[in-house]
Amino acid sequence: MMNPHGIGKLCAPATLVLALALFANAAGADDTASVARYDSIQAALDAHRGRLVYVPAGDYEISEKLRIRGDGSGLTGPGRIIQTHAQQPIIEIEDAEGVVVRNLTLTRGAESWNTDNEGILAIRCGDLVIDNVRVIDNRTRSAGIALRDCTDSRISRCLVKNYMRVTVDDRTASADWGYAFNCTDGTGISVTNSVGTLLEFNRVIEENLKPTREIKAKHKLGDFIKKNEHKGFIVNQTMWDAGYTDNWQQGSGIIVTSPETSDLTRIVGNHIENAAQGIDLHCDHAIVTNNMVVNSFIGMKAMHGSRNVLISGNQFIRNSLWAIGLMPGAAAHARNSDGRSIIANNIISDFGHGDAYWIWGNERSPFKFDTGQQADDPPLTDVIIQGNIIDSHGPPRYRYAVIVAGGENEPQGLKFSNNLFHAGTDGIANVELTP
Repeated sequence: MMNPHGIGKLCAPATLVLALALFANAAGADDTASVARYDSIQAALDAHRGRLVYVPAGDYEISEKLRIRGDGSGLTGPGRIIQTHAQQPIIEIEDAEGVVVRNLTLTRGAESWNTDNEGILAIRCGDLVIDNVRVIDNRTRSAGIALRDCTDSRISRCLVKNYMRVTVDDRTASADWGYAFNCTDGTGISVTNSVGTLLEFNRVIEENLKPTREIKAKHKLGDFIKKNEHKGFIVNQTMWDAGYTDNWQQGSGIIVTSPETSDLTRIVGNHIENAAQGIDLHCDHAIVTNNMVVNSFIGMKAMHGSRNVLISGNQFIRNSLWAIGLMPGAAAHARNSDGRSIIANNIISDFGHGDAYWIWGNERSPFKFDTGQQADDPPLTDVIIQGNIIDSHGPPRYRYAVIVAGGENEPQGLKFSNNLFHAGTDGIANVELTP
């Protein structure tokens, strides 16, 4: 029988054994499908493909990723799984329908905190459920929980905590950028090439890598460590010459990307705190509602061809660069344009009072509607902005409540109504707001 603590065989009174068996049955796994009967969690999974395997309370160290295969398979229980190998994910689910991962705690030993891998990685799955799982100290440039090429998946009531690390963002392979720089990076929940995803009532919280001057100085964050011979096409000349970028907070609390594939996404009731970007969307037909985004330098943005996005009933608190931003990006083109969206009934409070304020200063705005990253990006078009409130305590820490960029592909068809926007130091907006 496997000992979760790795010391001898567990002994317990018969009444306790009976109680644990009854608890396992109530959780959806009978005694034969309990990890306690096997030498390892992987052995239990391999022996019970197509069934839910129960992980009793205790600590379970692993040095290789747990592979969940087979339709209807999964893991559930109060156990804590500790990955000791930095170069391995904790759980990998691949090519399976109806997998369930529920109630577990997933973490890493201190020697493997910093990793390039995920807590949970799901690839080509359908009807996947990840529920009430805690992913803690999986400090990665990737994501705590990552879905790739999945359909109709749900991530609910999970905690992803302390998921960021110090690393290098190398953009030298891209002619658009052409440099590499020191940064903090990492994402709580990442969704790529996926359709029909529901992300609900999760908490994504970073406590270690807040954007302080001390951390910046210690790790030389923002400093270029490599630069191509020629400047990137979309890089500011001043930044290129200085060899430094303010944008050294990388990653997101939640990101949904692959703009021409990812579709039908619901992001509902999540709490995101101390992220770089709270919610980052590159997808179509998205609902973003009833979320709390606290102390992120960007509250949320939708770009790279994000169309038909409904942003409603959210709270954006202590953001520093902008709270809500819509704009094209390098992935936008004539068949993948941005807009036809609604921003309604959101509250933006204490803007400019976040930890990253010292980086960005007052030349920022709660709302940003921008031009594209490239000259041929089609403009952001047809957005309704109504019923939103900007609540400013004391003198505002922004120039305008709303900035609408100008230029050849400036935003078109923006309609503003019934908003309460406290003026910035230079007024409500840099252009007349069309009702």
